[in-house]
Amino acid sequence: MKKFISIATLILLFCSCSEFQKAFKSEDVDVKYNLAEKLFVAGKYDKAIRLFEQISSSFRGKPESEKMYYMYAQAFYKTKQYMSSAYQFESFVSSYPKSDKAEECYYLAAVSYSKLSPIFSLDQGDTYKAIDKFQNFIDQYPTSIFMSDANVAVKALREKVEYKAFEIAKQYNDISDFKSSMVAFNNFIIDFPGTPYKEKALYYRLDSAYRLAINSIPSKMESRLNDASMAYNSLIKFNANTEFKEKADKMLVKIETDLKQYSN
Repeated sequence: MKKFISIATLILLFCSCSEFQKAFKSEDVDVKYNLAEKLFVAGKYDKAIRLFEQISSSFRGKPESEKMYYMYAQAFYKTKQYMSSAYQFESFVSSYPKSDKAEECYYLAAVSYSKLSPIFSLDQGDTYKAIDKFQNFIDQYPTSIFMSDANVAVKALREKVEYKAFEIAKQYNDISDFKSSMVAFNNFIIDFPGTPYKEKALYYRLDSAYRLAINSIPSKMESRLNDASMAYNSLIKFNANTEFKEKADKMLVKIETDLKQYSN
């Protein structure tokens, strides 16, 4: 029985390959389309793509063109070829804006871009692009069934961008470039007012301001100590019971002690 099943499987595979090769070499667009649709339904997306590629340029205007381009985009998405799926989904929306698949394709185009978003340590150009695509989708379809998922995706992408900016600012602190660190953290707090990293940003801004001040030349120390004192107040105002309070309070003691020499 096992031998019979194996033989039958091989025959089916051979016939399938033979059918594909015949359609692939055929000049008949309908033959290619019919097999491509059959392969798509069967989950054989790579072969379906090869046939769709052959007929895509000459298929517009045919009754089945909308369905074909939808399957073409989906096949790229199913095989994780997200750059191609993003392009094809956007092309579908542009070509068939009144299609009942337009909303889904608009959403999946944004998802495709989000799949191209790299880890936070790399350049986030694709992440910004994905955020823009999701925001455009949200604006275009405010009552969409995909709205909840779109909002979750945007939140995750924005947090990745925020974390990237936070890490850049913290790296300046780590290498003792305190001026750059303060500027970076100031920009971070302004650019991302609702970020979950705000408390840490306020603390490291204080740390940078404090370390810059106590290591300053006398002519700049008073001004920088006052900056550090303001940074302490900002942290405590944001969260009086911050996890960094013990460290921050020790800094404040040193700041106030050193400032006394300027009040005498």
